[in-house]
Amino acid sequence: MTSSNNPRGLDPEEAARRLATHGRNELPPPPRRGLGRIAAQVMTEPMFLLLALAAAAYLVLGEPAEGALLAGFAMVTIGLVVVQERRSERALEALRALGAPVAVVIRAGSARRLPAGEVVPGDLLVVEEGSRVPADARLQSARSLAVDESLLTGESLAVEKQADAPGDAGEVFAGTLVVGGNGLALVTRTGVATRSGQIGQALGDIQVESTRLQRNTAHLVRLFGLLALAVSLSLLLFHGLARGEWVQGLLSSIALAMAMLPEEFPLALAVFFALGAWRMARVGVLVRRAAVVETLGAATVLCVDKTGTLTENRMRVAWLSDGRHEARLEAGDPAPDALAPLLDVATLASRAHSMDPMDRALQALAGDRLAQAEVGHFPVAPELPAMSVAHDLASDGLRVATKGAPEAVARLCRLGPAERAAVLEAAADAAARGLRVLGVAESRLDGGGTLPARHADLTPHWRGLIGFEDPLRPTVPEAVAEARAAGIRVVMLTGDFAPTARAIARQAGLLAPDHVHLGPELDVMDDAAFAEVAASEGVFARVRPEQKLRLVQALKARGDVVAMTGDGVNDAPALKAAHIGIAMGQRGTDVAREAAPMVLVQEDFGLIVDAVRQGRRIFDNLRKVMLYIVAVHVPIAGLAVLPLLMGFPPLLLPAHVVLVEMVIDPMCSVAFEGQPGEPDLMKQPPRPLAESLVGGAQLVLATGLGGVLLALCMASYLLARTDGVADDVARTLAILTLTAGNLALVASLARRGRAWVRGNGRAYLVITLGAAAILGACIGVPALRELFDFGLPSPGQAARALTLGLVGGLALEVIKPLPAVQRILGRHGHGHAAPAARA
Repeated sequence: MTSSNNPRGLDPEEAARRLATHGRNELPPPPRRGLGRIAAQVMTEPMFLLLALAAAAYLVLGEPAEGALLAGFAMVTIGLVVVQERRSERALEALRALGAPVAVVIRAGSARRLPAGEVVPGDLLVVEEGSRVPADARLQSARSLAVDESLLTGESLAVEKQADAPGDAGEVFAGTLVVGGNGLALVTRTGVATRSGQIGQALGDIQVESTRLQRNTAHLVRLFGLLALAVSLSLLLFHGLARGEWVQGLLSSIALAMAMLPEEFPLALAVFFALGAWRMARVGVLVRRAAVVETLGAATVLCVDKTGTLTENRMRVAWLSDGRHEARLEAGDPAPDALAPLLDVATLASRAHSMDPMDRALQALAGDRLAQAEVGHFPVAPELPAMSVAHDLASDGLRVATKGAPEAVARLCRLGPAERAAVLEAAADAAARGLRVLGVAESRLDGGGTLPARHADLTPHWRGLIGFEDPLRPTVPEAVAEARAAGIRVVMLTGDFAPTARAIARQAGLLAPDHVHLGPELDVMDDAAFAEVAASEGVFARVRPEQKLRLVQALKARGDVVAMTGDGVNDAPALKAAHIGIAMGQRGTDVAREAAPMVLVQEDFGLIVDAVRQGRRIFDNLRKVMLYIVAVHVPIAGLAVLPLLMGFPPLLLPAHVVLVEMVIDPMCSVAFEGQPGEPDLMKQPPRPLAESLVGGAQLVLATGLGGVLLALCMASYLLARTDGVADDVARTLAILTLTAGNLALVASLARRGRAWVRGNGRAYLVITLGAAAILGACIGVPALRELFDFGLPSPGQAARALTLGLVGGLALEVIKPLPAVQRILGRHGHGHAAPAARA
């Protein structure tokens, strides 16, 4: 190890060797759910229990073939659930990989950001405010370092850490949070050898919590289940008491219960949430809580940071001025000799091994000529947005370099009115060109001098201004326009100088870019005035984190659904208070990432708009699948009970219901989930947050569609009986009508007009052909035909049955253009004016 003033850390080759020796710096992953556990869970589901009961009933009747058939269907049910479970697990594993913590280490003399799992013993960690410590380590240097160790000790107060302290006071531990200061630490233990690993703390696991939508859906399933139980028992008693056929009545009641039980509801929710989060993760949006998927489509306001979200967060020094000399630099230009002293002071005011883009831009331009020892610093504070770093000049005392907001540094330098006005005018001119401007100053403390107790007690000398260029991301203007078309107001928040914010807002296409609200002005506003400002268009500059929280609360109070971005420790309250907290994945602190349910892996505003689009698509597709489930269960239940009530033999038996379910389940989880959004999805106002996925209007529409299909299925059955065909042929024709109507209903709900076979058409086509092949085999193969009690209809009879089914399934096409139906389906608005649109 080299000196602490110029640490080198491990070479990459040595780090790779230690990684192979010690293993990755992570705890063992949670055990996967094996086939046995999944199968055991499935065996407790109502649908499986009904299948088992039906199989036993067939054995009592002395029909082992039918019993074996249902047992086989039970195994297929287990297989389908296993497939869906694995799809969800793979999606969550992908989220865990993207959500893995990162660390900053010194290797080969330079700071590198890498996955925390690659940290090895002997690595030199950079620990700084807002980061989570990735491994146990001994401090080599520390400046005002304070660590929250409540994860290990339960004590909420931060612990002060010093490099030369004995025992725990000189160490930092894996999983703890740095809440102040920074330092360097030598890694001593990784993975399960860390203190948190030894006590079994499993960090970073993604828990999919029960959401409002899931609770409402579970309630709906319980209601349907109770109704199915009551009706099925009534049918059993009627069949047994009126006809004395208890076993046959049991089979009919089981078929009815299976027909009425919408067990696809919770499965569809789980698949949609898991795969929706996985799809968003693939494009750089990490969803840590399923509730965000529900909420995204309802967002009315996007409050976003300027730096790194609207801009590229790729700083370079573009302008320097010391009052006498001025230079504009293009990429790759060196600083002029006359302005080198200004650049040196600004570089000395930067943190060693900093990951801050402006610090790194200064250090890259200044080169390696500065290597003075840091002996103390004053961090940025809300009351003084500037930082100062002290360097030891040996016998010459201390050199304190300061940089920060021009007005703050000018105030610290005690500039006179005329000098201060000139500085602020120059800064405003540079900021109007889109530059981020910092003031630079320098103090000299004589030999033996020490830093004052307070930052404000420094009396530095003004050195000049430095401007940084952070270009607007090329995708932002189009994304802002798309958000506005969707009824979503975009509010820019920044700590920058107002002219800089105004220039970027104008480039981004925000409404009222010249209407800038300043943080100090917000402080003196009462709640009414603040609420009026929050509701207006414009830009917020010189904003502090606590003002973000107040803005979120004001927007929520007026009925807005708020998405808020943040990256710092102090942003955590605003991120938690917002409906959709969005943390920055690269420059964001671990505190911010843990407070937010959503993380931008790639910090691009366009991804936020993409996430809103995905949220709307998921909600719309979930609504379609729920409508489909309710609608298709109506004819299944009706065919199970109506023939019996009319004095005919049973039409649907458990085997027939399961045969139809084999089509319904994959349609729910595959054909609907993969559907792209409607063409005008981002031209509609946001839906109300309280809007139910399946409310009364949706239930009425779904029941009506199912009723139409049921009527045509019964018509097919009764026409067959009128023709004098056998019972098994009439049953076959009714199920042909039901299957054709089922598939047509999917197509009609999935897309509209002439486009209803597009989107995820390949999956739809595969499922349709598979269903046709299976049903064709059950009818055409004599052994299967006998097993299912099917008959062989004539081509004309089959064509008539299929035509009736298509007519019933496409009944929605007749009424789909009606505005009321469009509102029920969630298209062309939601019958309200969004707050964003009113503002």
